[in-house]
Amino acid sequence: MSRPQTPAERFATVRVARLATAGPDGAPHLVPIVFALVGDVIHTAVDGKPKRTRRLRRLANIAANPRVSVLADHYEDDWSRLWWVRADGVARILDDSPAGLAALAERYPQYRETPPPGPFLEITVDRWTGWQP
Repeated sequence: MSRPQTPAERFATVRVARLATAGPDGAPHLVPIVFALVGDVIHTAVDGKPKRTRRLRRLANIAANPRVSVLADHYEDDWSRLWWVRADGVARILDDSPAGLAALAERYPQYRETPPPGPFLEITVDRWTGWQP
């Protein structure tokens, strides 16, 4: 019999999560992200997909308040299989992150073909919480 997954292990199974930041006025801002989890550090990057601007609200919010949450979840019509995991932590904005890029490229082939230009986010998780039936 296998042991149950930890919240971090369950979190790492999803391909997309949601990054929550708060603006200076306290307004929440939520965006989907792809990520790589290395220990208790979540790596993500601003990639090359078209955006209206490179001055992203998530980056401005993190510069003003580095406390963030990242939510991963799983849904099925069989509600006995639902779960969610939230990672709360502190984000750092980096111009370059060789370790983050390597972890992201290992997980997402698209990043091997077209590496993200950045900036990169490194989120040090200080609390994992979750739910499952």
